Parts: sequence; C-alpha cells; structure tokens
Amino acid sequence: MALAETIKEKANKALGVNPLDARISKSYFTVTFIALLLGGILGLLQGLNRAGLLELPSWLNYYQVLTAHGLLLILVFTAFFTIGYFYSVLSHNLGGLLPKVRKMVWIGFGLKMVGFVLAVIPILMNEASVMYTFYPPMAASPMFYIGLVFIVLGVWMAAFGAFIQVATWRKNNKGKHVPILSFFATGVFVLLFFSSIPVAIEVFMIIPWTFGWMETINVMLSRTLFWAFGHTLVNIWYLTAISAWYVIIPKVIGGRRFSDFLTRIVIILLVILNIPGGFHHQIIDPGISESVKYMHVFMSLAVGFPSLMTAYAMFSVFERTGRRKGAKGLFGFFKKLPWGDVRFLAPMIAMISFIPAGAGGIVQTTNQLDQVIHNSLWVTGHFHLTLGMTVALTFFGVSYWLVPYVSGRILTPKMNKFGVWQTILWTVGMSLMAIAMHLVGLLGSPRRTSFSTYGDHATALGWDPYLIFLAIGGTILIIAVLMQVFAMFHLMLRAPKGESEFLIADEEDNATKTPFWTERWSKIILIMLIIVVMAYVIPVVDFIGDPGSPPFKTW
Repeated sequence: MALAETIKEKANKALGVNPLDARISKSYFTVTFIALLLGGILGLLQGLNRAGLLELPSWLNYYQVLTAHGLLLILVFTAFFTIGYFYSVLSHNLGGLLPKVRKMVWIGFGLKMVGFVLAVIPILMNEASVMYTFYPPMAASPMFYIGLVFIVLGVWMAAFGAFIQVATWRKNNKGKHVPILSFFATGVFVLLFFSSIPVAIEVFMIIPWTFGWMETINVMLSRTLFWAFGHTLVNIWYLTAISAWYVIIPKVIGGRRFSDFLTRIVIILLVILNIPGGFHHQIIDPGISESVKYMHVFMSLAVGFPSLMTAYAMFSVFERTGRRKGAKGLFGFFKKLPWGDVRFLAPMIAMISFIPAGAGGIVQTTNQLDQVIHNSLWVTGHFHLTLGMTVALTFFGVSYWLVPYVSGRILTPKMNKFGVWQTILWTVGMSLMAIAMHLVGLLGSPRRTSFSTYGDHATALGWDPYLIFLAIGGTILIIAVLMQVFAMFHLMLRAPKGESEFLIADEEDNATKTPFWTERWSKIILIMLIIVVMAYVIPVVDFIGDPGSPPFKTW
C-alpha cells in the first residue's frame, strides 16, 4: 500500500495538478472573488452613506448593506478562499485527493452555497439586518439562522475531508512528517471545527426563540458562544496567511524557508492558544468577572508570542536571502527583494500592515483603553487593517500564482505588472480608510450606525473631514476590487496556457531536525480542549441562571 501511494505521489508530481482536484479549487475561488466583488460594492455604498455623500434608496437601508457586507467578506470570501487554497495544498502534497474526500468537499460546497442563499434572502427582504455578529436580543428571520446551520455543516464536511486525507497519508507513510503546508491545513481545520461548535450551539438556541417556541433567550450566553467562534475566526485567517509567509514567500524571493521545527511550534501554539480569548471582545459586558476577563486577555496577548517568532523567522529569511545575493550593510537586503513581483509585494505589504494591526489589537485587549474605543469606528479601522490588509493582500498574492496553477495557465509579465498596480491601489485605499476610521474613532464617532449629524452637534460635525477620507479610501478600493476580480478570472479563463509551479520553499540545509512529537495531534487537541474548559466552563455555568430577553426587531 505504501509503495502504491509513493507511485501515486510521483505520478501526481510528474503530471502536475489533478484536474478533478483543480475543479474543486477553481469552484471555491470563483465564489471567493464573486463575494469580493459584491462585498466591495456594498462596502462602497456603506462608506459613501456613512460620510453623508450618498442617500440609499428607500428599499435598501444602511443596516441591510452592513449585514450583507460582513457576511460576504467575513464568511464567504475568507472561508471559500481558505478551503480552496488548502485543498489544492492537500492534493499537491499528499498525492491527490481521495475520491471520498473529493465527494465530501463537494457536499460541503453545496451545503455552504445553500446556507448563504438562505441567509441572504431575508437580508434582501430586510428581515435580517442583525449584522455579522447577529447579537440577541435582535432577532432575524428564522431562515437566516437556518442558513447559518448549513454554512457550519459545509465547514464541517470540508474539515473532516481534510482530516481523512491527512490520516490516510500518515497511515501509508508511517514515520514521516506531514508536509509543512498540509500541517498548516490540519491546524486550520482543527480550529475551524472546534471553534464552530459554540456558534452552532448558539444558532440552535436562537432558532426556536425566533420561531416563538421559546419566550426568551440568554443574551450573555449567546454573545459568549459567538465570540468563542468569532475571536478564533480572525486567527484562522491569520494562520492561513502565515502559511504563505513561511512556506511560499521564501520560494518567491529565491531563498529557503526558516526552521521546520519552529514553524510547526508556531502552528501548535496558535491552535492551543486561540479559542480562549473571546472575552476580550466583551470587556465592557456586564456579568463577567474581572478575573475571567483578565485570563482571556492574557490568552489573547499570548498569541503575540508566535507572532513575534514569525516576525523573527521572516526577516531572518529576507536577510539571509539578500546576503546570498550580495547585499551589504544593515538593511541592504531590502534592495535585493523582488518588489516588482506581485507574488511577493502583496504578502510583504500584508506583513508590514500586521505591525500596526497587532498594536491596535493590544489596545483593544487593554481594559482602560478599550473603554475609550470599544463602540467607535476605531474598532472598524482595526478590523480593516487585519482582514482588509494582512489577510486579503496575502490571499491576493497567493492567488496570482495559485489560480494559474489550478487552471493550467501562467502569470504573464503584463498581468504581474497589473497585479502590482492593483496591490498599490488596494494599499492606498485601505490605508486611507483604516487611518480615517482610527482617528475619527478616537474623536468618538460610533461604529454600526448610519450617517447622522446628531442635530448638527459640533462634535459630530467635527467628524466630517475624516469621514470624507473614509469615502475616498472606499472609492479607491472599489477600483482595486474590480482589478483583482478581473485579474483572477483572466488568469483562470483567458491567460496563456502552460504549466505553473506550486510554490513551496525548501528548508535550510543546516536546520534543526523536527521531533516527531509535533505530529501528535491527539495530544495537541487535548491540551487545547483543557485550556478551553478552563476558560469557559465557570463563566458559562454562571450565565445559565441569567434572565432572558424576548426578541426585538430594531430596524
């Protein structure tokens, strides 16, 4: 069996991408970039309205736009790219997808599509303007929450398909380490599965409540279950992004990747430390003891350790590669980096953006500072730096070589230059918008509200210049969105045919040997669950006796 698997792996490498597996990734990427287009258009409408420059038609209100924008970009864009990307990884690394795994990921695709349709219909009907976080006691149409159930089931199908694929490879390759990108995929799908359990419980609490079968719902318990998922989701995107930083970027710049051992330690730490930390999103919520909030804040900040390890590893790779190419002086290696290659430029800007994004995250986990900015546009600006810059630009950089790879086409110099300009426009637009949001947030401008001068109050009028810059940034962004979507469908359907390389860097020659305990996922998951229990059992038990709330429709 092991011999047959080896032959299958060699055949896969010789023949290139498996067409049946490529169809999966292309389908997921198609939905990814359609969601980006629709979400980008809604974001522009939202930004122009928030600045007081556009009045939405009577049949479309600000909160409908806000809910749909969040759903499309936070759930559809990120989830479909992550699954399409990692399934191309599993296919390439592990000798092609198993037929049953292929079937599972297609079923997952169908479930997610059904779920998104069911969720979007009530949004369009103005029956679900509850925003991405869908906090009770606001109550949407039951169809919205039923759609969320299908979305979660689709994620679980994709996750278990990945687990089966990796487990089968390990069974047939005893004593070998799972290839590093497939190790990243395992970590991401572990987090996706376990973090989606709390939100699934929340949704199953909400559905009978919205049908009227239950008079009240426990608001604090619902919010807590949501953020056990929502907090982790952000770091799932981050873990997906750093997989490209560690493994793909060194190949693009002509270098070698940093220590395989350190890379796996970073993945393990992010998996273990991620789910606890949700209460840092609830610092101003009542009913949670200070000691529990402090523990979650500590867990949130603990994620900074693997982030600092990543920063060290990446700049070490940049410097070593630059020195090999003849760089002199302290920062001479920067001149040797391929700034004109979109596959490097986009993720590099993403890495740099993570410095202020991470600093903003520390602000939001600090009790006194969070009291100042919690319900302001500062938080929205922080979110656009993390998802809009760090995550999205990394995804874009990966897509410029991965979409041609799965499509049997090539990235031409002309399209590369087009991608460089797209990256620059995206960076300028998102930076203008995020900086304006941070600054006007410090002046007290609230998030999650449509445009208002609050009776021409002097404070509210002082926000106007910043909101204009927000709208300008959004306008530049929509141009970048259109360019990105055009580039992706061009690379998928119209670019010259040819073979593109799946970019995976080799490890340094003198790297430390990776110990085999890093493959013990059962122990890693056990430690993760113990920490989750420590973080959530006591507060959740305390919430159980809280008085409930009837449903409200606030729009």
